[in-house]
Amino acid sequence: MSHGDVSQRRGGRVSMRCLTSGGVLHGGAVVVVGMVLAGCTGGGLSGESGSSGGGSSASAKYGTSPLVDPDGTKPGLAPISSEKDEATARELISKLPTKGRGPKTGYDRDEFGYAWMDTADGVPLARNGCDTRNDLLELHGQNVRFRTGSDCVVVSMDLYDPYTGKDIVWKKAKAAEVQIDHVVPLSYAWQMGAARWSKEKRQQLANDVLNLLPVSGSANSAKRDSGPASWLPPNKAIRCSYSVRFAQVAEKYELSVTVADKQAMMRQCGG
Repeated sequence: MSHGDVSQRRGGRVSMRCLTSGGVLHGGAVVVVGMVLAGCTGGGLSGESGSSGGGSSASAKYGTSPLVDPDGTKPGLAPISSEKDEATARELISKLPTKGRGPKTGYDRDEFGYAWMDTADGVPLARNGCDTRNDLLELHGQNVRFRTGSDCVVVSMDLYDPYTGKDIVWKKAKAAEVQIDHVVPLSYAWQMGAARWSKEKRQQLANDVLNLLPVSGSANSAKRDSGPASWLPPNKAIRCSYSVRFAQVAEKYELSVTVADKQAMMRQCGG
């Protein structure tokens, strides 16, 4: 089948990307994401030419604050701007332990499992029949379309990239225009202690939606394996939120950060 053929999510059934009860359909089961999204695009009945997109225009443009999304299952990444929220962000960041970045000796991407595996147990959306990359495109994209006959393979979508603050009209034919960023880079994690983790824990980090965001390919390439002291999103409005998400991942996986990275994160949130 060509990539230009499209179908709705879950074999042509009614699109459940937006639910008044606040859920996303995966593999026939509702994964609660804890928020009510209105104004969905798509969602037609079986046989209609439709798409499954999620969220209002406000949700599409600005996403969700990481402070109310501790597991990363809500779409987007919204700015943090209020003094109260910045104080909450600083409190989270301040608790992170610090140490120097160790050697990269022995690091290989395969140490964290093959790319976008669906079998990393213990993380959201695992074992739903769809690989991690496509899960992320569906979660964060708008006007999502799937390959005909597939309820998984995303062939086109609209994406608001929080890193650059730009809208991306994406098609699978130019797949590299959108890449999935590991907020805490895998090689960074390796140098900060993941080299001694079990294989299962490394696979969790590599496929945990908390640590993953679809963003512009150029921004992801520029970041490489940098921590916040060396790289921050070009979109300044999102830098505190990015720092919070970095801290959330580090806290969940009991990772230390460097002193410079911790200081950089604190500064982004008014510290």
